Amino acid sequence: MKIRSIKLREAHKNSNGVGSFCSVLWDQQGEQVVTASSSDSSICIHDAILPANPPKFIRNHRDGVSALALTPNFTCLASGSIDHSVKLYKFPGGEFETNITRFTLPIRTLAFNRSGTMLAAAGDDDGIKLINTIDGSIARVLKGHRGSITGIAFDPKSEYLASVDSLGTVMHWELQSGKTIHVLTGIAPVIGSDFSFMNIVSWSPNGDLLAVPGLKNDVVMYDRDTAEKLFSLRGEHVQPICFLSWSPNGKYMATSGLDRQVLIWDVDKKQDIDRQKFENRVTCMAWKPIGNALVIIDIMGKYGVWESAVPSSMRSPTEGIPDLSSKNGHGLLFYDEEEENPSVSGSLSDIGEDSYGESESFSRKRLHKQHSYPDDWEEDTNEELDLHPKVEPRKKAPHGHKDRPDNKRNELKNVPISAGPKMQEAIQPGATPQLPGKRRFLCYSMLGSITTMEHDGYSHIEIDFHDTSSGPRVPAMTDYFGFTMASLNENGSVFANPRKGEKNMSTLMYRPFSTWANNSEWSMRFEEEEVRAVALGTGWVAAITSCNFLRIFTEGGLQRYILSLDGPVVTAAGFKDELAVVTHASPPLPSNEQILEFRVFNIRLGTQPRRGRLPLTPGSCLSWFGFSEEGHLSSFDSKGVLRVFTNQYGGSWLPLFSAIKLKKPEENYWVVGLNTSKLFCVICKSPDSFPETTPKPILSLLDLSFPLASSDLGAENLENEFIMNNMHLHRIQSTIEEMEAVGEDTGLLDDEAFNTEAALDRCILRLIASCCNGDKLVRATELVKLLALEKSVKGAIKLVTALKLPNLAERFNAILEERMNKETAGGTISASTELKGDTSFNAHAALTKSHITVESSKRLESQDSPSLNLLAPSQTKKRSLEEPSQDVNVEAENAKARKLEMAREFKNAFDMKKAKKVKDEKDRVDEVKNGRELENAKEVEDVEQDKNGEANKVTAQRPTNPFAKSSNKKQNTSLFDSLKKKVKADT
Repeated sequence: MKIRSIKLREAHKNSNGVGSFCSVLWDQQGEQVVTASSSDSSICIHDAILPANPPKFIRNHRDGVSALALTPNFTCLASGSIDHSVKLYKFPGGEFETNITRFTLPIRTLAFNRSGTMLAAAGDDDGIKLINTIDGSIARVLKGHRGSITGIAFDPKSEYLASVDSLGTVMHWELQSGKTIHVLTGIAPVIGSDFSFMNIVSWSPNGDLLAVPGLKNDVVMYDRDTAEKLFSLRGEHVQPICFLSWSPNGKYMATSGLDRQVLIWDVDKKQDIDRQKFENRVTCMAWKPIGNALVIIDIMGKYGVWESAVPSSMRSPTEGIPDLSSKNGHGLLFYDEEEENPSVSGSLSDIGEDSYGESESFSRKRLHKQHSYPDDWEEDTNEELDLHPKVEPRKKAPHGHKDRPDNKRNELKNVPISAGPKMQEAIQPGATPQLPGKRRFLCYSMLGSITTMEHDGYSHIEIDFHDTSSGPRVPAMTDYFGFTMASLNENGSVFANPRKGEKNMSTLMYRPFSTWANNSEWSMRFEEEEVRAVALGTGWVAAITSCNFLRIFTEGGLQRYILSLDGPVVTAAGFKDELAVVTHASPPLPSNEQILEFRVFNIRLGTQPRRGRLPLTPGSCLSWFGFSEEGHLSSFDSKGVLRVFTNQYGGSWLPLFSAIKLKKPEENYWVVGLNTSKLFCVICKSPDSFPETTPKPILSLLDLSFPLASSDLGAENLENEFIMNNMHLHRIQSTIEEMEAVGEDTGLLDDEAFNTEAALDRCILRLIASCCNGDKLVRATELVKLLALEKSVKGAIKLVTALKLPNLAERFNAILEERMNKETAGGTISASTELKGDTSFNAHAALTKSHITVESSKRLESQDSPSLNLLAPSQTKKRSLEEPSQDVNVEAENAKARKLEMAREFKNAFDMKKAKKVKDEKDRVDEVKNGRELENAKEVEDVEQDKNGEANKVTAQRPTNPFAKSSNKKQNTSLFDSLKKKVKADT
C-alpha cells in the first residue's frame, strides 16, 4: 500500500466522540467544497483553492444535516436534516430559498434528476417523495421499502430511480408510471440502526450500470434494464463497503469500507490501482469535476483532498465524459418525441421530467446553453411548454434533426469555459470564522480583543484590553445588526456587517470609549454597497466597500474623504496617521498566485507615501496584515511567511519569519502582532488554523529571523544576527534623518545607534573568527571592512594574529592604515576650515587639545566594545590601568617642551633688542598678569590636578569636535604666565 500524506481539516466538531455520517460535495469548477455532518446543524462551504480561508456557514436547520445534493447545473443546494426538513439554497452564495418539504422522521438521502427540476427525498419514513423544485409540489410518493431508505439515485437517462434501504433491499422504479420494475432483496449489507454509515446505490455516468455494495466486501454491478448481475469489484477491502463514487468519465470508481480504506478501481480491468488507509472511517467521497482529485470526509467531520488519486500515467478521470445531452442515445426524453404522444399520462409527467414551465427561473434557462443542444431542440421546447409530456419506452429511436449551417458555431459557443483561480475574499485582521453556538473573535490585536456570540437572533459583544490597568472598562453591548468585522484602538472601536438582502443594509458603527458629550456613538448605512473591511487610526475611521470606495470618517462621524481604489479590497489596517489598504491588482495567475497591491495613506497630511505590490508565497493567500508596534508595515501569508516593509532598495519587503524553517508541520501560526525582534502569535495544532475564544488564547513569542540558506560555516545564527543588526541600524539612522529634518532632538536615538553599532561589531568579530576557523579568509577580509570602530579593527588584527594567520593580519593592518589615512585627511580639512574662521586661534594649543580628545575617544571606544575585552581581556585590563598615567606624562612633556622653546626664543630676542624694548615687554606682561589673574590661578590649579593623576577621571561620552575653541584661552594664559616668570628670572 502506498503511504501518502493527505492533510485533513476539521470541518465539523463531533461532540460525542463516536462519529457520525458526514457528506461532501464539489462545485462545478472544483473551487469550493460543501460539507455537512449529522451531528452539526450547519453547512460549510470551503474554499478549495485557498483552504486557509474561513468557510462560509449556512445555519437554517435545528439539528444535524444528514444529506446534501446539488443540481447538475450547480445553482441550487438541497439539504436534509435530522429535524425532518428539506431546505433549498442558492449556490454558491448559500442564501436560503425555501423549505421544500417535511417528513415525520429524519431525512437520510437526497438526489436531483439530470435537469434539476425534480428532487427525490427519503429517510426513516416509508416513502420516497418526488418533489417539483419549480413550485414545491409533491408529484409522487414511492412506497415499498420496509427499512430506512439510505440511498437513492436518478438514472442519468431519466427513466429510472434506484433506491436501497438499511435491510439491504434494492428497488428499481420507473419514473413514468411510478411502479416497481425490479426488487433485489438482501443483496446489500444490513446496517440496522447504525446510521454513521449507509447503504448506497450509484448509476454509472452513461447510465448502463448500477453499482451496489455487495455482501462479500465487494461492489456488484447490475444491468440497467434487466437488473442482472454482470460482475463485481473485489480487492483489498476486509470489511463491507460503506460508500462508492464513480469518476466523471465512468472509467474509475472510489470505494470506502468499514476497514478505513479507500480504494481506486479501474472498472474495465476490474482491479484496484491505488489505495489509502485513514485514521477514521470515510463516510462520503466526491470526484473533482475538473482535474484529478478526490475529496473525502470521515466520521469525525474532517475532510481532505486526495490529489492525483488516479496515477498520472493513466487516463484522466475527467477525460471522455459521456455526453448525455445528445439525442443519439436510447431512452432520452426530448420534446419532438412528445409531439407524437401528446396524451396526458396523469402521473409523473405533470411535473415535466425534462420540461421547463413558464415559471422556470432565469438560471435554469441558462442551463440549456451550457450544453450543446441544437437550436431546434429549444424551439420545440418553446412550442410544447403547455403540453404534458409522456415518456415513451426507452427503446424507441429518437428523431433526428436537420443540420443547420450554424450548428457547429453554436456548439463551439456553448462549450462551458473553465473559470480560473479564485480571487481571495476580503479578510479582517484578527478575526475568526463563526462557529455554531460558539463565541468568536471580531478582532484580536496587541491592544485587546472584541468577541461576539450569537444568541436568539442577536449577538452579545464584549471588548477586553490585555492591560486592564491602562485600558478603559467598556461595557458589553447587544448587537442587533449581526456585525462580522471590527477594529480596535485606544480611543474607540468600529463595527460593520455585510449586506443581507434588500432590507438588511450594510451598517458601519463607531463607538468611542470616552467622550465629553452624550450620544457620541454614530452609525452609517449603505444601500447599494456593503462594507468589506474597516480600520481605525488617530482621529479617523476608515471603511472600504464593495464598490471599491475608501470612505474616511472623523471620530465624530463627519464624512471627510471618499476615494476610489483600483481593485476589490482584501484587507486594511491603521496606525496613528497611516492607513494601509490591500487590494487585488489583477485576477490570480493560472498558477494560483494572488496579485495584490498595497497603498499607504497619511490621513492627516492627505498624502500617499508608499505604494507597490504585496509579495506572497506562491500558492498562498494573505492571512494577516497590519503594523508592528514601531509602525512598520507587515504581512503574513497562509504558508507561514512574515514580511516587513523597509525603505531600503527603493522600498522592499523583508522575510523575517518562515514557518517552513521551523519544520513543525503540525503547527499553524495565528498572528496577533510583532515588534522589533519578536512575533506574537497563537500556535494552533493542525488542522486548526485559528484559536477558540475560550479558554483565552495563550500568546507565544517567536524570534524573528531571516530564512537563510544553510551556510558552509554552520554560522546561520551569527549571519542572521548580522543582518538583523544591519536592518535595525538602518531604521535608526533613517529615523534620525527624519527627526533632524524637522528640527527634533535626536540624543536618545544617537545613543541607540552607537550601541547598535557596537553590537554589530561584536557580531562581525565572531563571524570573522568563524571564517578563520573555516578557512574562508576572503570572507573574513570583507567582514573586517564593515567594522565601525577602530578598536574593533585592532581587535580583529589581534584575533587573526593569535590564530597564526600572518597574511590575513597584514591585510587587516593595511585596511586599518587606509582607514586612518582617510580619517586624518578629513580631520585636516576640518582644522583648516576652523583656522580660517578665527585668526586668534592657537594652532599648537589646538593640536594639543585634539591629541587629548582623540586619546579620550579611544578610551571610550575601548569601554564600549566588549568584543575586544572578550578577545583579549588581560591586555585590555592592563591598558585601562596604564592609559591615565600615560596621558598625564605626555601632557607634562608637551608643556615642558613648549616652555623651553618659548624661553629660548625670548632670550634671543632680548640679546638682539634694546633694554627699552625689554622694559616695554615687561610692562605688557604685567598688564596681562593683572587682567587675567583669576584665570591663571585656575589654570595652575588644573595643571596641578593633572599632575596628581586626576586626569584619569574622564567621563565616558561620545567623541566631540577636537577643534573646540573653548580651551584656547586657557592654553594662552599658561604660556603668558611662563613668559612672565622667564622675564623675571632673566632680569
